Amino acid sequence: MNDLLTLPWLEISILLPLVGALCTACVRGAIAASRWCLTFAGATLVCTLLMGLAAANGVSPTGDSPYSLSHQLLGSALFEIDDLSTPLLPLVALLHFLTVLATARTKMARVSFSGMLISESIRLALFASKSPWLLIVFLALNTVPAYIELVKRRRPTRVYVLHMALFLVLLISGWACASSGESALVDLAALLLLAAILVRSGTVPVHLWVPDLIENCSFGTALLFVTPITGVYAAVRLVLPFVPDWALQSISLFSLITAVYAAGMSVVQRDARRFFAYAFLSHASLILVGLELHTAISLTGALCLWISVALSVTGLGITLRAVEARFGRISLDRYHGLYDDSPALAVCFLLTGLGSVGFPGTLGFVAAELLVDGVINVNPYIGIVIALAAALNGIAIVRVFFLIFTGTRRVSAISLGITSRERFAVLTLAALILGGGLSPQFGVNSRHRAAESVLHHTGSDGLPHDPHETPTQTE
Repeated sequence: MNDLLTLPWLEISILLPLVGALCTACVRGAIAASRWCLTFAGATLVCTLLMGLAAANGVSPTGDSPYSLSHQLLGSALFEIDDLSTPLLPLVALLHFLTVLATARTKMARVSFSGMLISESIRLALFASKSPWLLIVFLALNTVPAYIELVKRRRPTRVYVLHMALFLVLLISGWACASSGESALVDLAALLLLAAILVRSGTVPVHLWVPDLIENCSFGTALLFVTPITGVYAAVRLVLPFVPDWALQSISLFSLITAVYAAGMSVVQRDARRFFAYAFLSHASLILVGLELHTAISLTGALCLWISVALSVTGLGITLRAVEARFGRISLDRYHGLYDDSPALAVCFLLTGLGSVGFPGTLGFVAAELLVDGVINVNPYIGIVIALAAALNGIAIVRVFFLIFTGTRRVSAISLGITSRERFAVLTLAALILGGGLSPQFGVNSRHRAAESVLHHTGSDGLPHDPHETPTQTE
């Protein structure tokens, strides 16, 4: 068993989807391609779990292995994991696996399964990047697959391209200033990095690309692009160890405004996809609020909420995607009464939706409690605003549930019930949401260690301990 754990599972996890993409691209037929994609996505998930098991047993899954490719070529591991990223890689692999698994046959012809695997490899490498510049490279590569799909579908690309180009220009310029070692450029670097994170996280007023992407791109591709919430990861790696307090407070302010604004917008939407986009933006913004308060409790709550939002919002998106596969795009200006046709989908929608807003007994409830406790100790008014955003999100979830599944009766000549693959995908996410809520200690301890590690690498003034060091050199 120890010999098995010493294999470089991190590098295998990153390379395996690329091999799968090559194999899938050579397969004819959408159903056959989906099976190949599902096989490689499942194998990647297993590799990431073995990577986590190796890390838990004190075995390095990367550089110390004699079989590590990057160690042999470069003398050091190109990728690495720590307390923060160890659970994020299995999370990303799980989201890809379940999204592929829940893809309906009616949608398979329009899905690029090889593109999904390439995107998965990029995202796994992103969450395991060792150096800031390498992280920036993968953040840039991560924007490409969604653009390619928009072009193939002949959908508008202007909004998406403008926002992603702005994000990359600000990010590259900001880190170039930060890594120059010039103290005079610290404030400029902080301002540029702050703006980059706000754009990538879809913070008001630079949020329009998120509903635009979800509305114009395929639901599966858009879901996998936004739900890992890579903007938060970029903030932890590039912003928290470097920028001063005023920048953190600015991010927190913009995030609070976005959380309430997006929650309010989700209540009044007349299209299901746009409702999903604004609900996601509100939840993701709450993570940034806890992240930038820079206390152990609030940071632990934010990291727990990150996992909870990724799981629950993905489950909500998969459920909406399954509804679309049966009934087409859902309008929210009338009652549809789909409960009789798909009662299991109705239950899954309500369970994942309430889990996303922190209903008692779910992982989101534990995360929200930690976040609010940490926030109130700093500023009780922020806690009131967070509670307002959560209340609006809850109203939006219940409203959309009633509009889609109740209010009228409809008769269908064919069965439109949930398939076994869709049921497995959504119930897996539901089990994780409920399991994390009923037995949260392991997850909370893991995120608390990660929070302490993040705070340890930041000086009391928000800057690296040595002013001539870049944030990655700080110990």
